[in-house]
Amino acid sequence: MFWTSLLAFILVLYFIFTRLFIIVEFREEVIQERLGKFKKNLKPGFHFLIPFFDRPAYSREMREQVLDVPSQTCITKDNIEVAVDGLVYIKVMDAYKASYGISNYQAAAVNLAQTTMRSEVGKITLDDTFSEREKMNENIVREIDKAADPWGIKVLRYEIKNIRPSNEIVDTMEKQMEAEREKRAEITHSEGFRQARINESEGEQTSQVLISEANRQKRINEAKGKAREIELVATATANGISRIAEAMQKPGGDLAVKTKLVEQYIKEFGQIIKTSKISVLPTETANLKTFFEGVNTVRDHATETTGGAK
Repeated sequence: MFWTSLLAFILVLYFIFTRLFIIVEFREEVIQERLGKFKKNLKPGFHFLIPFFDRPAYSREMREQVLDVPSQTCITKDNIEVAVDGLVYIKVMDAYKASYGISNYQAAAVNLAQTTMRSEVGKITLDDTFSEREKMNENIVREIDKAADPWGIKVLRYEIKNIRPSNEIVDTMEKQMEAEREKRAEITHSEGFRQARINESEGEQTSQVLISEANRQKRINEAKGKAREIELVATATANGISRIAEAMQKPGGDLAVKTKLVEQYIKEFGQIIKTSKISVLPTETANLKTFFEGVNTVRDHATETTGGAK
């Protein structure tokens, strides 16, 4: 009987002690109620309670919390089904609102994130869901934070983990990508072939230009050479004529020129007779006597002139 009474007394003391004192950890905040009404927020530390009057009604985690947003099917703007999941980071800013403003703020934040995510995915096309991920995260955070303000919750950030189209869409996208790669390969090949043709034509054009320039320069050089030759011949001929004219002005010069012409005539005539198979005589040879008499006269005259000079 004694031991039973002692055990009962110990249990009563333990019950009173646990109801009389409470230790709030540094990472949390406790809501104290007195007779069923809100009394105050208990900050981290050691606190006294009135047994049977006060009680710790709610304990709220004040650190940042990470909530997993389950995967769900969303419809994009171009009517494509995609499975999207994510993570939402929240923090309790007001323990009173988080306790009395909503029954379960964590479930509410997850459901609100899912609803907002479906709405944001429905505003963009499938291609934009991958490139506009950062913008979607910002929009979801803004919308959730606005709705969660009465709950005393601050939405810090939202991260989309995966965006998975259906298997049919994946197959279609792979075929489209393969077709796009083949298209780029064909374009690259045709561009290379076109550039090769252009290079060949430009090379041929350059070669023709160089050849024409070389031919033109050759003709110019030949023309200059011929012009120089003609000029030299003309100069030599002019000098010869000038000297002949000067010689003819001297005594016996005219006779010497005539004698030279007769000798040249006889020489050329002999060459024609040797090379020709047909005997052709000019009309002047009809009177050979006159021709030779003229030659004798020229010779005698030359002799007399030479003797007179002595």
